[in-house]
Amino acid sequence: MKKNLAEFIGTFWLVLGGCGSAVLAAGFPDVGIGLLGVALAFGLTVLTIVYSLGHISGAHLNPAVTIGLWAGGRVSGKTIVPYVISQILGGIAAAAVLYVIATGNGNEIGNFAANGYGEHSPGGYSMLAAIVSEFVMTFMFLIVILGATDENAPKGFAGVAIGLALTLIHLISIPVTNTSVNPARSISQALFVGDWALSQLWLFILIPVLGAIAAGLVYNFIKKES
Repeated sequence: MKKNLAEFIGTFWLVLGGCGSAVLAAGFPDVGIGLLGVALAFGLTVLTIVYSLGHISGAHLNPAVTIGLWAGGRVSGKTIVPYVISQILGGIAAAAVLYVIATGNGNEIGNFAANGYGEHSPGGYSMLAAIVSEFVMTFMFLIVILGATDENAPKGFAGVAIGLALTLIHLISIPVTNTSVNPARSISQALFVGDWALSQLWLFILIPVLGAIAAGLVYNFIKKES
């Protein structure tokens, strides 16, 4: 129960910090933080939670990460369902808080940092581009996580590597899909946007999970061959 609560709180912080920066601060007149600021915000949420709650639950904060770690032999299959439920609920709770804040000035929520492709991609990128981007970015994210948390990796630096990796991923792919690599983050925002965000949600659930599983299998292969 404590581990599940840690995943709930951690994912809550990731969605509130990352999506909150995109919704509230990215385009704020004159002093907006822009794409770089949003990318840093996502990385900082992971960095701070890894060092504060990682010793309790592992700080997955992402269903794709949990499934990828399972594919890589790092966690038991019985961990998946309770962790994923906790992560999704944490993301939804954060989106609810963000909704209350974002509508506090009388404005509509707009796209609410939801993920999309085609006409709902920030840069107008196609569904194929979105699939490739989300698969590759999630794949590389899990490679970094698996490598940084390996028993033979330098101790104490995993949070830095993982946080910076997520920052880099956002710098690359925000223009393509608004960057998911995390089904919980995508679900939470799509529920409040509805309409197109829900109809495109399948991509941001399925593709990150497939990318994570592929990374788990590939890392195991590399590890055995080394």
